[in-house]
Amino acid sequence: MRKISLFIISGIILLTLGVVAANQWKEQDHKKPLVLKTSYLFPEARILPPFELLDQQGQRFTNQQLMNTWSLIFIGYTSCPDVCPTAMSKLTAAQAQLNNHLDIQVIFVSVDPQRDTQDKLQDYINFFNPEFIAATAGHQVLMPFTRSLGFVYAMVGEAENYQVDHSASYALISPKGEKIAIIKPQSPSPGITPQIKNSELIADITQIAEHYSY
Repeated sequence: MRKISLFIISGIILLTLGVVAANQWKEQDHKKPLVLKTSYLFPEARILPPFELLDQQGQRFTNQQLMNTWSLIFIGYTSCPDVCPTAMSKLTAAQAQLNNHLDIQVIFVSVDPQRDTQDKLQDYINFFNPEFIAATAGHQVLMPFTRSLGFVYAMVGEAENYQVDHSASYALISPKGEKIAIIKPQSPSPGITPQIKNSELIADITQIAEHYSY
């Protein structure tokens, strides 16, 4: 009887040590540095201040809509001649591959509310990818919101022919609604326009999502 008890106690001890070792290994693996190609990972997740936009359906888009899914946010405007349509096309292809690994939504925030009406945003999104979200608000909301993402924009020109200079990076938001990384355009060599390569974008986001548990 005593031998059986000792056997059971030894088994419990070994099992406990195994669980502790596994947890320690997992914790150490969690802390391993990521090898990111086109992203900057913040040392600490950053909470986004409360905001309220309107999407292409005329529905409120707030912090709540960032919860329980990964989100990729970028800013622009529908009259943008190059950066925005390129980003929309690339992100359409990227989202299809990313969805094999995680749930992610893509949000296009227009920083040209004067011209980008709800109908215009609806047409723009439907042309590129109806699964994307397009949202905007007045500048009094957009300015602090874009700054909280680490983005800037400015109107250039006069009258109706103005353009909008804006950041070309993307912000990665965790399922807790926190900003955890910025995906930035990179230039392979001097003189070549910086860009975000889909292969690097997908690899980075997949690594980051696997690295964090939410």
